[in-house]
Amino acid sequence: MTEIVTAARTAQPIEASPTSHSFISQRLKLHYTDWGNPDAPPLLLIHGGRDHCRSWDWVAQQLRQDWHVMAPDLRGHGDSAWSPDGDYTMAAYVYDLAQLVHQARLAPVTLVAHSLGGNIALRYTGLYPDSVARLVAIEGLGPSPRMQAERDAIGSAQRFRNWIDAKRDAAGRQPRRYATLEDAFARMQSENAYLSADHARYLTIHGTSRNEDGTWSWKFDNYLHAWSPIDFTQAEIHALWGAITCPVLLCYGRKSWASDPVEDGRIGYFQNARSVTFENAGHWLHHDQFEQFMAELRGFL
Repeated sequence: MTEIVTAARTAQPIEASPTSHSFISQRLKLHYTDWGNPDAPPLLLIHGGRDHCRSWDWVAQQLRQDWHVMAPDLRGHGDSAWSPDGDYTMAAYVYDLAQLVHQARLAPVTLVAHSLGGNIALRYTGLYPDSVARLVAIEGLGPSPRMQAERDAIGSAQRFRNWIDAKRDAAGRQPRRYATLEDAFARMQSENAYLSADHARYLTIHGTSRNEDGTWSWKFDNYLHAWSPIDFTQAEIHALWGAITCPVLLCYGRKSWASDPVEDGRIGYFQNARSVTFENAGHWLHHDQFEQFMAELRGFL
């Protein structure tokens, strides 16, 4: 564990701060950060579920001299608005990304995305292959073939009933309140044993907001726990992957729950993709093995 923690702490401290901006998508005001250098090639950093755009700050810090780096908060996350109906579909997420690229005139853009963000970026790129120059997806292919088969075996009607139950459960839950920021920080650390204390504290500071009574809560919407029962079929998703024409880098952590696309065969759906597995890293491999990730990222870019 000492080796793992040491590796995570090699990331450089944040020496610059981005500016905050917003754009409108489906009547929602969505937030993004901009690290300047507008004359450089555009690069978007897209976070994962229940995360926020400031989790990319270490990556942005190292790329901002050569790229025009921007990082959005997905709807329901960070400093972006929550969906009024509490409904978060992949279609809405993809539309939001399309709106940001369109409104900021970023195409052709380079995308670096994690988990849910990777899933969104892959779908967008399959829909608009000419709008993306390069794509890095960190564990962004979604459930493994085994997990997907288990989900399909439930049947569409039961999935729909499960979604209704999950929505009702979310409706009855209040955002969790922590008496102190230190309590939220402890929760962050318990979620990822690979994070250094400095990383976890920074992510907690930017991932929480203070309530009127002085307690702290995470910024994300509780309705994010209720995944839509309606989506593209796996065949349709594979077709989107196959439509991607730009180079693709798929990144996976050896200690993660996610399935390796080389071992499970999903890399075969891509025209031009390479996969890298990071040892001693979990789902947040870009934090867990920062220096190795940045070396792979720079080489790919």
